[in-house]
Amino acid sequence: MTGDDRTAALKARVCDAIDDRADEIIAFAKDVQAEPELGYKEVKTTEKVVSLFEDLDLDVETELAITGARARAGSGDFVAAVLGELDALVNPDHPMADPETGAVHACGHNAQLANLVGTAFGLVGSGVIDDLDGAVEFVAVPAEEYLDLDYRRDLLEAGDIEFFGGKQELIRRGYVDDWDAAAMMHAGSDTPERTITSDFSTNGFVGKFVTYRGTEAHAGAAPEEGVNALNAAMLGMNAVHAQRERFRDEDHVRVHPIITRGGDGVNVVPAEVTMESYVRAASVEAVSDANESVNRALAAGAMGVGGDVEIEDYPGYMPLRTDETIVAFYDDNARDIVGPDAVTAGTPHLSGSTDMGDITQLVPGIHPWTGGFEGAVHARDFRVVDEEMAYVIPAKLTACTLVDLLTSPEAMAAVREAKAEKRGREEYLDAVRSLRATTTESYRD
Repeated sequence: MTGDDRTAALKARVCDAIDDRADEIIAFAKDVQAEPELGYKEVKTTEKVVSLFEDLDLDVETELAITGARARAGSGDFVAAVLGELDALVNPDHPMADPETGAVHACGHNAQLANLVGTAFGLVGSGVIDDLDGAVEFVAVPAEEYLDLDYRRDLLEAGDIEFFGGKQELIRRGYVDDWDAAAMMHAGSDTPERTITSDFSTNGFVGKFVTYRGTEAHAGAAPEEGVNALNAAMLGMNAVHAQRERFRDEDHVRVHPIITRGGDGVNVVPAEVTMESYVRAASVEAVSDANESVNRALAAGAMGVGGDVEIEDYPGYMPLRTDETIVAFYDDNARDIVGPDAVTAGTPHLSGSTDMGDITQLVPGIHPWTGGFEGAVHARDFRVVDEEMAYVIPAKLTACTLVDLLTSPEAMAAVREAKAEKRGREEYLDAVRSLRATTTESYRD
């Protein structure tokens, strides 16, 4: 049997094993969808993943970063990781949202977990893992959605985490140190058809908390005695808007602030107004440059009314860039399993962000967007319309891609060469920590 025939036979065994448990994979995805949990709170979801790992007789480590779990199978000094995200997002208007928390899997993380456990079923359940020239680590990761930030700030201040993103925490804690490659998938936005986008890049970002402080006064009888913090915030946002023509198109800058507290009563001059925002861009340098302009504009709002402003910058996520060697395997498998026209053309840049970008700062990786989903991700109309494409086929693609990689010494060497050009853990941590800052300006008389 030639090497190509051997690899094809291994992939056939993997796909058969996934097909044998397809109904279980779909049921698992729906079970996760029915009990959505927010980041660093995914206790039930972690338990569901752990249960299926243990059914495969895998040794499982839990509480990786508050929540989360991992299990490793196979042997060899080359390690490929498969990741799935545990958390939901908040959209109380979605028909499947939790009525108490507003949490809902409107970003398809339940599909990511189906990909994770389905890949484990394929590689471990079939026994193929023992025929590969490396190990595979299956990782359920907490807290990808960058939200519920007051809760995460409490965790940070208590010393339970340093970073708001779960993958950042895994990096900090050393879980990524021996990975040579990493793979996951993501639900495609408005993509009901069976198509795949695998070769692309994304923005990074910095997260911001902004507090304007003024002086309260009676809004009708004596507004002149107050300093209106809401006016400061409005001026600050307008000053941000005035910066937009200075952002270069190739940097893909996005700034989108919201007011989270606008005052305490309509008859009181607002004395404290709070905002949150992201500043996104295609490179770390562009994020830093745009953020400096945004901070200057925000401070101008406080200057304009004679108030105070405090700007707290927290590391968001790093830009993502997919690996050409792994993408080539994934695309070949997509054409074989889904169809010859399954892979979309081009190498687009996506202006959203993911903490898989942080992983790809250290490790060559992929993060394909797959079809089977109707409606926009994060929106109230997001839903699965093709269960096989959403939950089962990605596991086949991921597992077969890993078979290709872990049976090819040349491919593993190319991936390790790509890894050698990336950041080490300490260099990465220095870069991320450099984005954290607190700026305080006072313009009171």
